[in-house]
Amino acid sequence: MIAPSTVRAWAEGTLARTIAHLPPGVLRLLAGGRPVQRDGLELDAEVQLALLLLRLSGHRDLSTLTPATARAELERNAAAFAGRPAPMARVEELVLPGPIPARLYVPTDDARMRGLLVYYHGGGWVVGSLASHDPACRFLAREAGVAVLSVDYRLAPEHRFPAAVEDAVSAFRWAVREAASLGLDPARVGVAGDSAGGNLAAVVSQVTVREGGPRPALQLLVYPVTDLSTRHASYELFAEGFFLTASEMDWYRGHYLPDEAGALDPRASPLLAPDLHGQPPAIVLTAGFDVLRDEGEAYARRLEESGVAVRLRRNPGAIHGFANATGISRSACTAMAEAAGWVRELLA
Repeated sequence: MIAPSTVRAWAEGTLARTIAHLPPGVLRLLAGGRPVQRDGLELDAEVQLALLLLRLSGHRDLSTLTPATARAELERNAAAFAGRPAPMARVEELVLPGPIPARLYVPTDDARMRGLLVYYHGGGWVVGSLASHDPACRFLAREAGVAVLSVDYRLAPEHRFPAAVEDAVSAFRWAVREAASLGLDPARVGVAGDSAGGNLAAVVSQVTVREGGPRPALQLLVYPVTDLSTRHASYELFAEGFFLTASEMDWYRGHYLPDEAGALDPRASPLLAPDLHGQPPAIVLTAGFDVLRDEGEAYARRLEESGVAVRLRRNPGAIHGFANATGISRSACTAMAEAAGWVRELLA
């Protein structure tokens, strides 16, 4: 017997893929007709409709759930917005020292040495998995022409800060050490991640530069968490109604940090690092309607002020989570394809 949750995910996914092919005018009409505007920005019509459908489907604020229930909710939402999986030449399940589960994506089957992105999934360090971020990893592998190593680091509250950081750094160092044996170029290993995963990618870059040894060839930070010590202005502007809520961020923070002092540690709040000189080139993507928008852009500015090569792109009509919506969203696909093109260029 098929579980009701499976049927629901299938129905939502089918509806989402259908919506992706509708003209913008029809999308706006279905979403209520009147565009959502805030802070001088206008929400994309397809995003406005997707948010309406999430509300109608009974989407719950994760801060009202237990971690276990929140994880199941995230997986269901991810499945609904995944689209059809991009084909890969090889997808391999691995276990890195730790043990840390991981998944390697190789887009094409040829003999050339290619670059590698070590990818850390989002989910507030509490939810998210290899499965929930499978579409994002496949998309980056295909569009950037690189291999992607997705890392299933330990989650809170079972494993609080700095467990995720330790796993993230360990996985990057393993990737550099073992790249040649995987047929990949150890000189072209970058880090990437979205949300909490973007936080980890930034922290891995800081730790490896500070401690010496191999450092990432680049860092791709997609709407990253960069400052757990304070609420930036975008928290007030987009506190609720745009997928990721301010209350969810408080919930994630409470589960991740062992105490208040942890928020001041640059390994939790990379924006607070005293020195960002020598960091690898950075690609920073933000969403216009996102509580994390301002801290992500503040981090990009600090990197630039420290002499780091930065490509910052705000996607004005987008919300948090667009990296996982490339299968059903035209605007998400455009944003992530541009980022993948930059990755291809920097790891060429």
